[in-house]
Amino acid sequence: MPITVPEGVKIDIKRAKVTVDGPKGQLSRRFSRDMSITLKDDCLIVSRPSDSKEHRSQHGLTRSLLANMVAGVTKGFTKELEIIGVGYRAEKTGDNLVIRVGYSHPVEVTPLPGVSLEVEGTNKIKVSGIEKEAVGEVAAKIRAIRPPDAYKGKGIRYLGEVVHLKAGKAGKAIGG
Repeated sequence: MPITVPEGVKIDIKRAKVTVDGPKGQLSRRFSRDMSITLKDDCLIVSRPSDSKEHRSQHGLTRSLLANMVAGVTKGFTKELEIIGVGYRAEKTGDNLVIRVGYSHPVEVTPLPGVSLEVEGTNKIKVSGIEKEAVGEVAAKIRAIRPPDAYKGKGIRYLGEVVHLKAGKAGKAIGG
């Protein structure tokens, strides 16, 4: 499955290292030497030398990573989190994020290079950047500070994430 390269994106392929340069920034990554990556008619084509299990898995991984690199330098990636709970809030100080979620101390989060954090209101956090893995990692670290509670639903969750609440002791006694 070829990857279409949009206008304004430059791709440099040197042996196993691919550099993608676009309007939002530049990404480079080393891939397996077994995979053959070629640029032909504004399309990136990844091919494998054989149908062995290892080459098939590397083929899919390489194609997916390249597609994410091209999408990252053109559109970028974002993950949104929401904080739910009375008194739970987030605020931005410089590049860092300070989260107050019921602990005795505020928790400070420093983003990875190339990742930016924004706070909308006091309970919505937007993590954005050009590298999909870094954006996901920072969002997961923020969520891990206070994951959603299974009984009350309080905590930090991804926007649109559904948390199934448990009944608790009172519901167990009535239903039993």
